[in-house]
Amino acid sequence: MSELLTVYEDFLKREKQASANTVSSYLRDVSQFATAMEGKDLPLTQVANQDVEDYASTLTKRGKSPATVTRSVASIKSFYSCLMSKGYVDQNPAKGISPAKVERKLPQVLTGKEVELFLEQPECTDLKGYRDRAMLELLYATGIRVSELIELDVDDLNLPGGVLRCFSKGRERVIPLYPAAIRALGEYINRIRPQLVDSADETALFVNMSGERMSRQGFWKLIKFYQDKAGIQKDITPHTLRHSFAAHLLENGADLRSIQEMLGHADISSTQIYSKLINQKIKDVYKKAHPRA
Repeated sequence: MSELLTVYEDFLKREKQASANTVSSYLRDVSQFATAMEGKDLPLTQVANQDVEDYASTLTKRGKSPATVTRSVASIKSFYSCLMSKGYVDQNPAKGISPAKVERKLPQVLTGKEVELFLEQPECTDLKGYRDRAMLELLYATGIRVSELIELDVDDLNLPGGVLRCFSKGRERVIPLYPAAIRALGEYINRIRPQLVDSADETALFVNMSGERMSRQGFWKLIKFYQDKAGIQKDITPHTLRHSFAAHLLENGADLRSIQEMLGHADISSTQIYSKLINQKIKDVYKKAHPRA
């Protein structure tokens, strides 16, 4: 079992170039499935379609949400696709299994005024304030993922050209920056970052107060701190600014294909969720404003 999981982990990291979070999530799902099969004295290479279907049913009976069951089946399907490509199995036992359809929730976004209020919270009176303002401006300016944000290096930023280069899953995308973000980043890079880094060899664009690359956990705490400071009742996560970036662009006339490219979505269907969000907003406005609604 451990050998096959190692093969799968290497497949996700090297061939799929999946993020650390994706690798961790998929491996956790497959490890739980492997443990269940081990309890039935069933080698992973001898699992049949019915075994995967029974496992999915067991998860549902245990009270797991449809989203969790769907994700687990997707992980198992990915695992066996890997084993097929490596010659360990002849077919994918998870193929054709469709758990209960998951109702996709519309993402929560901030209004334009809430974004302005949120971005104003870091006070540019000390090193941390300048750094945090630059980070938040960049996140809303580009809509990149928090994992992509903390992996940025100084060389990924082209301030004279007003663009950011972002690498994800082996692909590069170039995203424009608005003037306020360029100013905040310019101040940070030229005046603040040199005072934070301990070594001239440090390549990370954003560093913590110890001069090391910013961590995901550190940035999460930063987001929550400024949400409380702003008094915004919505639950803001790093992804909230990504959703807001996309929704606001679409609301102001940007086309889906351009937004898809900037977000780095492989499939346009992932971007179309923002169209539903805008349509829902129009319906809500109509119901509130129309005298006969």
